[in-house]
Amino acid sequence: MSRTPSTRIAVLGGAGAMGRITVRDLCETAPADVDVIVADLDARAANVLVRQLRTLYPSRRVRARAVDISHPAAATSVLRGVHGIVNCCQHDLNLRAMQVALAIRSHYVDLGGLFHVTRQQLKLHGQFKKRGLLALVGMGAAPGIVNVLARAAADGMDRVHEIHIAVAGIDRATHHENRVLAASYSIQTVLDEASLPVPTFTSGRFGSAPAMSDPVTIDFPDPVGTQRPSRTIHSEVATLPLSFRKKGIRDVSFRIAFPPDLDRQLRLTSSLGLLSPKPIEIGRVRVVPRDVLMALLKQMPKPPASAPDEYEILRVAVYGERDGCPVEEVMTCHAPGIPAWGVGVDADTGCPPSIAVQLLLRGEIHSRGVLPPEVAVPVAPFLAELSRRGMRVDRVSGRRKS
Repeated sequence: MSRTPSTRIAVLGGAGAMGRITVRDLCETAPADVDVIVADLDARAANVLVRQLRTLYPSRRVRARAVDISHPAAATSVLRGVHGIVNCCQHDLNLRAMQVALAIRSHYVDLGGLFHVTRQQLKLHGQFKKRGLLALVGMGAAPGIVNVLARAAADGMDRVHEIHIAVAGIDRATHHENRVLAASYSIQTVLDEASLPVPTFTSGRFGSAPAMSDPVTIDFPDPVGTQRPSRTIHSEVATLPLSFRKKGIRDVSFRIAFPPDLDRQLRLTSSLGLLSPKPIEIGRVRVVPRDVLMALLKQMPKPPASAPDEYEILRVAVYGERDGCPVEEVMTCHAPGIPAWGVGVDADTGCPPSIAVQLLLRGEIHSRGVLPPEVAVPVAPFLAELSRRGMRVDRVSGRRKS
C-alpha cells in the first residue's frame, strides 16, 4: 500500500532549547501526514533527539538533517520540498533563513528579531506575498502570544491608545548554588536585552531608553505576585505601533522581570562592560569583552539537571475607547509548563510556532507576506490551542479610571 503524501515541516535549530519543544509539539499534536525534520548545525544532537522521538512516537515520521543556515545555498539544497520552516535559531540568522524559505517556496515562522532584525524582515513583505507565502515573524511567547492577546483586546475597541506588555515568572525548583547567568532561553539574547538601547514608542514617536531601565511595580496574578519588570529591547515595539496605527495608537511598551539572581548578575556584568561587543586593548592584545564572557560561560560545568517547577505570566494591558467611553482590557496568559514533557515555562515559547504552522496547514491563517502575529493569527483558534497545552488566558475588562 502506498503512503499518503506527507507535508514536511523543518525546524531550524530543532535540537536546541526552544527548537526541541517545537519539534515535540509537532510530534505530539500535528496531523498524521505531517513529517517533522529536525534541522540543526549539530548533527549528533539532532540524531539523538530523533531517536528519542521515534521511541515516543513510533508512527510519526521524524528525521534529522545537518543544516548550517549561515550558508543559505547549502541549506536550500537540503531543505528543498519542505512546506514550512520554523526558525528557532538565533535572531541574527533570521534573514538568511528567510532567503532559504523564498528559494524553496516555503512558509516561514520564527521566534522574533529583537526589534532591529524584525524591521529588516518586514521589508521582505512584497517578495513573500508575490510567491503566495506567509512569513510569520515573532511567534513565540513575547513576541507571539502577547501580540495575539493585544489583538484580542484591541478588536473590541474603536480606538486603541496604549498597549503595555509585561512578563514575569517564578521558579520554585531547588537549584545548585552559585548559578552564573542561568537563563532558560538563549543567553546571547538575554545579554542583548540587558545591554542594548531599548527602542520605545511614546506619544506617537519612536525613541530610545537605556537597557533595563524604568522599572514599574505590577501585581501579577498568583502565584507570580508583585514584580518590577524593566524595559528591554523587544520586537513587539517594532510591530504593534504599525499594526494599530489606524486605531490611533500612541504608546507601546515592553518590560520583563528577570529572576532576581539573574537580574543582579546582568546589571553587574553590564556595569563592568563585560556585555560590550566593542574590542578593548589589554596590553598588546585586543579582546571583545562579550566574547570573553561567553568563552568563560562555556567553560563552566553544567549544574545538575532538576525537574522544572516554573510559572510564568504574560500580561497585556490595552487602553482605548469603545462607543466614546474610555475602556481597558487586561489579558493574562498563565504558563505553568508541560511537566509530562519535562518542560518548564519555555513551552510558551516553543509551542506557539507549532500551533501557527498547524493553523496554516488547516487553512485558518489566510494572510500572506511578512506579518506579525497580531495581523495574521486568528485569536479564537490560537487561544483554544494554548488551552490544549495547559496555558490559560484570563481577561479583565472595564472602564478606564481617570
